[in-house]
Amino acid sequence: MTEKKTFHITTFGCQMNEHDSEIMAGMLIEKGYEPVEDRDTANIVIFNTCSIRENADKRFFGTLGQLKRRKTEEKEAFTVCVCGCMMQQQHIVDQLKSKYPWVDVVFGTHNLHKLPNLLDNLYKEKKKQLEIWEDRDAIVEDLPAKRLFKHKSFVNIMYGCNNFCSYCIVPYTRGRERSRNPFDIVKEVYALAKDGVKEITLLGQNVNSYKGEGADFTDLIYMLNEVDGIQRIRFMTSHPKDLSDKLIEAFKKCDKLCKYIHLPVQSGSDKVLKEMNRKYTREAYLSLVEKIRKAVPEIAISTDIIVGFPGETEADFEDTLDLARQVQYDSAFTFLYSTRKGTPAAQREDQIPEEVKHQRFNRLVDVINESSAGKNRGYIGKTVDVLIDSVSRNKIGTYEGRSDSFKLVNLIGKDIVDGSIVPVKITGANTFSLTGEIIKNTK
Repeated sequence: MTEKKTFHITTFGCQMNEHDSEIMAGMLIEKGYEPVEDRDTANIVIFNTCSIRENADKRFFGTLGQLKRRKTEEKEAFTVCVCGCMMQQQHIVDQLKSKYPWVDVVFGTHNLHKLPNLLDNLYKEKKKQLEIWEDRDAIVEDLPAKRLFKHKSFVNIMYGCNNFCSYCIVPYTRGRERSRNPFDIVKEVYALAKDGVKEITLLGQNVNSYKGEGADFTDLIYMLNEVDGIQRIRFMTSHPKDLSDKLIEAFKKCDKLCKYIHLPVQSGSDKVLKEMNRKYTREAYLSLVEKIRKAVPEIAISTDIIVGFPGETEADFEDTLDLARQVQYDSAFTFLYSTRKGTPAAQREDQIPEEVKHQRFNRLVDVINESSAGKNRGYIGKTVDVLIDSVSRNKIGTYEGRSDSFKLVNLIGKDIVDGSIVPVKITGANTFSLTGEIIKNTK
């Protein structure tokens, strides 16, 4: 290994994976390793994989294959590590061992805290390291993290999932639900606030099924609402079957809880929802949305929708379009169904042809984009508080940040400090973002 120990982490997938990567970066920095932006200059390259969608699989293997020549040329001076959800699937590990034998370190979702030890063992023993745990009951606390933003942070409150939706691999890769002690979470958030964090996002595969010692999810939010320095609290992802009246009430009573909720529906068809094992009906979901908006009229709602689930008929898909039109989502993550080996849905023989999936997908996107644009136009002329994230990537002289309702806002300005909260008058809107002008001093 070279004297200068540098690393680069490439992350595929969800916010849970992003936070896992932040923790791995924090551990490596604590051990004396240095992060670099350019993968080509790093001594150690780490891929944190995702198993939710087939496209993530393909992108990972394609990117990994590009490193073979460099590994061949540099040998022990260059280290390749692979971890994450894909590594919890035996057929993927077998593929990795047979087709990519030059990978140095392989580990899973349950033992990411072992990364420094695995690297130490690699360099001492001169032997490849493969360590994948089937599951883990205990939760490792007090792991360091290298945050992407100084002013906001992800906070894991639970791990795993008990829902076993018929299309989803997560319970098999992340394990069963395990909730952190609420006082450990509060302790972490106090430390984050002391370090300058203003916004936290609580993470879990299904956050509103959180069951800490003596506290449910809403109790935890009330506890975190009392932490000085924290100005915004977000969470994702929530399951409609577990969204309680108590949590809806918290949106009104907790001043720091942002007026935004991600509420995956997946389908608007009762038949498909039942076959997905979602445990709610179309009517129940629509009633829930009505209840949320009655309690908090200004709330923004986003969702996930899967197109082309096995057996989905044209009538089923029309039910999804109709639901999307009724709800008028602020935004949506739309996905083509992809088979995940090991899930019940993958075994079905009534898979939908790809051309039908794509045709339906395009129709759904048109509906979602129309409602998103309409919701955004409703902000024109209003003043919203925007938490500034950074200088805009798209236009010189502009900044970008998020409103309380998670709207991306671009604004013109100069000498604005990242992490400041500025009142912005919205002057323009398009499908995916807002534009505005600062109207007074920052907070």
